[in-house]
Amino acid sequence: MALKMSWVAPRLALTPALLVTFVAFFLSIVWTIYMSFTKSRRLPDYFIDPVEWARQYNRLFNDSAWATSLTNLIILGLGSMLAIAFGFLLAVLVNREKAGEGIFRTIFLYPLAVSLVVTGLVWRWMMNPGLGIENFLHELGWTSASFNPLIAPQTAMYGIILAQIWQSTGFYMALTLAGLKSINTEIWSAARLDGVSVWRLYTEVIIPMMKFTFLTCAILLSLGVVKAYDIVVAMTNGGPGQSTWTPAYYTINAYSIRQNIGFASAAAVVMLIITLVIFLPIVLVTAWQARRQEARA
Repeated sequence: MALKMSWVAPRLALTPALLVTFVAFFLSIVWTIYMSFTKSRRLPDYFIDPVEWARQYNRLFNDSAWATSLTNLIILGLGSMLAIAFGFLLAVLVNREKAGEGIFRTIFLYPLAVSLVVTGLVWRWMMNPGLGIENFLHELGWTSASFNPLIAPQTAMYGIILAQIWQSTGFYMALTLAGLKSINTEIWSAARLDGVSVWRLYTEVIIPMMKFTFLTCAILLSLGVVKAYDIVVAMTNGGPGQSTWTPAYYTINAYSIRQNIGFASAAAVVMLIITLVIFLPIVLVTAWQARRQEARA
């Protein structure tokens, strides 16, 4: 009897959380997918026209703003990868400097304590020609200096990437630093005794050993890129024009401005597909490699 209660009690305790997750997550996804095939506008319309069931998707993929948002998603993703590279470089430097490790780690992690909205507003002020860095350089006498990427549609996305890198580099530094700390100290000692150069040590030994750490960083970065919205609103509000729209910004705009539930649902479903295309292969490959390592052990 006691054994049976010990089996039942944890499952009963988890039941409310599982129900909330099922309703808020799974059923919400199903409802969104269903809505994307309807003609719902301000209010839900649960009738699916058998002739025009793909109407919302046809509108979506024929909209130039959606094409722009997908392009920006790729640009933001590739540009934000620099945060992982810079974070790893900082982790290497902090790991080598034992005396000031705690101080430097705190300094580099500080931007993470600032929300993306605040980060966006601060960098928006810094990129303002009349208030920020450009004005400061002009006051120093460098009148030809220019630092206003948010003004031009061609460069506005790069301004957002710069703010994103500044905000997230410390986070990836902490993750990669933890990966460096997990490496057996005997490997470092053996490399020093064998006279292995620092470049070869990191490129041929340390980085391959940290592949799961970098994979985790890539997954977390991809999640942030796919749902990028608040920093865009804070810095450009999608402008100039529609040059900095992202899929998340487009989806919320379709619901809040156009007040079209069906259209916004179609955009959200495509975002879900993009997420699955990115993460399913990564998860499957990671699980396969983990099983191979367990089998070898």
